[in-house]
Amino acid sequence: MSMRARTNILSLTAVRFVLVGVLNTLTGLGIIYGLKYLLSMNDFAANLIGYSVGVLVSYTLNARWTFSFRGPLSGAVHRFVLLIIAAYLTNLAAVGIALQLFSVNSYIAQAAGILPYAAVTYFGAKFFVFRAAKRPVCES
Repeated sequence: MSMRARTNILSLTAVRFVLVGVLNTLTGLGIIYGLKYLLSMNDFAANLIGYSVGVLVSYTLNARWTFSFRGPLSGAVHRFVLLIIAAYLTNLAAVGIALQLFSVNSYIAQAAGILPYAAVTYFGAKFFVFRAAKRPVCES
């Protein structure tokens, strides 16, 4: 595969990842807002449900569309859960560093946590969760 072909594949994958991220964020927020407005649900319950649906959308679309994962979706679920936990902890660390070491405004610190979260999620999904299955070596 040429360097140009690899660059195009990486760009396409990154664009798809961002599009899925936007969609799962809008889906999750839409559900949260809908549950709060229509059902008067409390913030924590609405957030749990909305975030859970958003993560499910992310998992499914990133597996099949972004990373073209062809294995069983159930087989990668545990790796995805570990990835989301790692990404969330990375986000918390970035926010904490921005707040404690750099005395950044808390709203800016929260926004600053998005980039490391996204980077860990992207590379973790690409190389850990949805990696291409190894083909068995045929012995002759």
